[in-house]
Amino acid sequence: MTTGAWIVVAAVVLALVFGLWRAATDGRFRGTHAVRRPRGADVPGPGTTPAGAELVATVGQELGERATLLQFSSAFCAPCRATRRVLGEVTALVQGVAHVEVDAEHHLDATRAFGILRTPTTVVLDASGVEVTRATGAPTRDQVLIALAQA
Repeated sequence: MTTGAWIVVAAVVLALVFGLWRAATDGRFRGTHAVRRPRGADVPGPGTTPAGAELVATVGQELGERATLLQFSSAFCAPCRATRRVLGEVTALVQGVAHVEVDAEHHLDATRAFGILRTPTTVVLDASGVEVTRATGAPTRDQVLIALAQA
């Protein structure tokens, strides 16, 4: 085989491995993320409002009684529409859960503070506005229901 053929084979194998990894991890809820404050912001002390609650209030929504599904999306994102539909179904099924969609382009400080690198990203907040878990990509309804069980 020629050198060019080996390069093509290596590129195809790398693309296949990356695609399989992405398919396996996309939409999975895993852990939490340390919420960073924007530069110059006061460091919250005990008894202050969590960053998630601040963001939800900024957007003009209220936290859910049990949990809040905070979705970061953008206008050009096709999976964001599917995620919006899934999260809407879950909020209709589970009492006390609110769905808040945040446009990542218009809320850059919040996007940076939450460490959002791609859309859609769904952050599950508990009743007090503290992050429980998050998922990048479009989660399924069952994945969201399992994540809410943790809240």
